[in-house]
Amino acid sequence: MRIALAGFFLATAVACAAGDPVPEQEFSGRQALDYVEQQLAFGPRIPGTEGHAAMALWLDSMARSRADTVVVQRWWHRTLQGDSIPQVNVIARFNPDASARVLYMAHWDTRPRTDAQPDTTKVVPGANDGASGVAILLGVMDALKKKHPTVGVDLVFVDGEDYGYFRGGNEDVLIGSTYYSLNPVVPERPLFAVVWDMVGARDQQFAPESFSQIAAPEVVDMVWKTAERMGYGSTFVRGIGDAVTDDHTPLIARGFRAIDVIGFPHSYPYWHTEHDTFDKISEETLGIVGNVAVAVIRRAGAAR
Repeated sequence: MRIALAGFFLATAVACAAGDPVPEQEFSGRQALDYVEQQLAFGPRIPGTEGHAAMALWLDSMARSRADTVVVQRWWHRTLQGDSIPQVNVIARFNPDASARVLYMAHWDTRPRTDAQPDTTKVVPGANDGASGVAILLGVMDALKKKHPTVGVDLVFVDGEDYGYFRGGNEDVLIGSTYYSLNPVVPERPLFAVVWDMVGARDQQFAPESFSQIAAPEVVDMVWKTAERMGYGSTFVRGIGDAVTDDHTPLIARGFRAIDVIGFPHSYPYWHTEHDTFDKISEETLGIVGNVAVAVIRRAGAAR
């Protein structure tokens, strides 16, 4: 597998160097913006709430009308405080029998407290922190339904990313991605995995996240080169960004070649506040990110 991966990334590098055609624009930023709005209409997507249950059903139906097959992982997570909360991962699969696969991931839950502002009794709408990444995966599904991929693709909508506290041992966070890393739909590792998180803010720039650069620098390079090839070099900028504990870190710990495409919290003042609302989301940013996401899948298929 290590040799096969080396050959794959060599092939993608050669394709970039050879000046392959500029990838098509297959992703609709306008539609992705609508997907963000539809998610916010459910209200907070906090595990155990009505909005969470309704969103889970909606995701399931969206996946089943687009993907080849759908796998739903349901379980109860026991928190450190002794509570049990329902968790749902929805996996939309294309070319399920293909051995060479790409994995994309985004979390669909929202944070139950506004701990980045004084009044923690308020809720986080989760327009950027949650809904934007989900909108990217939904738009990718639309594109793959219209033009089937030549590589296997698993789009994983994970739960429980934002439930607990990012401190010390990271209490009751990254629940869905940790569960998936231990219970993947196939035992073989994908060619690579990309987490898409906080990817919809206006005038957002994305620099390579530090853990990603350490774990899978060739995947970072492929994604950023694809963006540059499409004319998005001012959005996907070079350099090294922050180290962020996110849904890619459980994957990395289990041997996935995983990276995180994320708008860093320090550059988004509405993170974990009641002001992470629809008006902060940009059709243009969603369109840029989504077109890169689709193009990377097409490049992966062409390199096989």
